[in-house]
Amino acid sequence: MLLRFFLIAFLVAWLFFISGSLLSENALLSTLAHGLIFIGAISPGFVAIFMTAKTQGSAGVKLLLEKISFKNTGVQWYLFALTFMALIKGLAALVFFLLYNSWPLFGTTPWYVMLGAIAVSMWVQAGEEIGWRGYALPLMANKFGLAPASILLGILWAVWHLPLFYLEAADTFHQSFPLYAFQVTGLSVIMAWLFWKVQGNLLPLMVFHAAINNTKDVVPSASKASASPFTLQASPIGWITLALIWVVALYVLYAMTRKPAATLPDREF
Repeated sequence: MLLRFFLIAFLVAWLFFISGSLLSENALLSTLAHGLIFIGAISPGFVAIFMTAKTQGSAGVKLLLEKISFKNTGVQWYLFALTFMALIKGLAALVFFLLYNSWPLFGTTPWYVMLGAIAVSMWVQAGEEIGWRGYALPLMANKFGLAPASILLGILWAVWHLPLFYLEAADTFHQSFPLYAFQVTGLSVIMAWLFWKVQGNLLPLMVFHAAINNTKDVVPSASKASASPFTLQASPIGWITLALIWVVALYVLYAMTRKPAATLPDREF
């Protein structure tokens, strides 16, 4: 089931990504192109629902969707989800200052605009989170353990984004994919830990995902587009951010492996 899920998730998303890229070359079809890319981005959730309906019927789909809940999750986890990336970026700026004796470029988007964008886009992130953390992660954790599963899922999650590094319309166009892949894998580890702490509730994960996307440019780390996405050339802030993410990721990996019997919520997935 897992292999089939990932094969379908990759095939569907990449089909939409590539189709959108081809259509984006025509100015009259640019809106349609962006629509196709958007559908590709949220498609893992639909694949998960399809797979669940096929194997468990409507009752299984209901259980899957019920993982998005306001119940039984402390406010501290939402605060963590909201502020994690912004704090990492702020600390990255401080490290940059200590290393280079000057401050990096800071973003200019007001905080309330970022909060508004998170409030809206968190629901869009259900398209990914239902698939990655709602469907795939519990199955992978039962098979490999939560800590190894978090790393494996991170690698697959990063590779799933690869076509977006070749699309001129994407903000990842010809950025460093190796840097991105290591960052995403580290974030996947942290998200798996959060998944454990909130007993499988996807709503804080959706907030976390949306907050990453909307606060990462508090201190921008994008660099000038390179000749190829498979370059190690990236901004210092990008590498500093990666190091800080993995400081946290290594700690939570230790926490997840220290109590292997408690790596999964008691609820059935």
